[in-house]
Amino acid sequence: MAKSIKNSLTQGLDKLALACAATAAIGMIAIVGIIVTSVMMRKFANTPLHITEEVVGLLLSVSLFLGLPMVTMRAKHVRVALVADLMKDKWHVVVQIAALLVGIGFFTWLILESIPWWEFAFERSLKTETTRILLYPWMALMPLSLIITWTILVARLTGAIDRVDDDAEIETVNSKPDGDHG
Repeated sequence: MAKSIKNSLTQGLDKLALACAATAAIGMIAIVGIIVTSVMMRKFANTPLHITEEVVGLLLSVSLFLGLPMVTMRAKHVRVALVADLMKDKWHVVVQIAALLVGIGFFTWLILESIPWWEFAFERSLKTETTRILLYPWMALMPLSLIITWTILVARLTGAIDRVDDDAEIETVNSKPDGDHG
């Protein structure tokens, strides 16, 4: 029973992270489309698309935050390989737990800061300067993605989902397919 709950939790968090990542990818595609359209309009119609800077900025911010849950779920964060590679057995686990605790603390702080920020924009119906786009729908995605990321970290720390073994994930840049490093 506990194993099925663990599997369900892992699959649920993985699907949430995948949905966020897919949305982030759509945002990145939209960024390219808007920039290309703006460049073409500037070149051929002598007038750029007036929404480019604001919409691209919003899409970039949203895409970055929506990518966090998938990166966290797959444990593909930037890490100090020199230190991590030296850690073996017990120390490896200790460093992993310390990293999870730091991550949980950091994301707790970000969540606590982002919710009042979103409420402020919502209560005042803040809009962008040029195109008058409402900001709070965009801003709501930040605490949402941070909460999903925080949940993944807590689940990994408590063992509700498996901790990723970094040794199995290491890809050496200098490795050759035949194993010859010379």
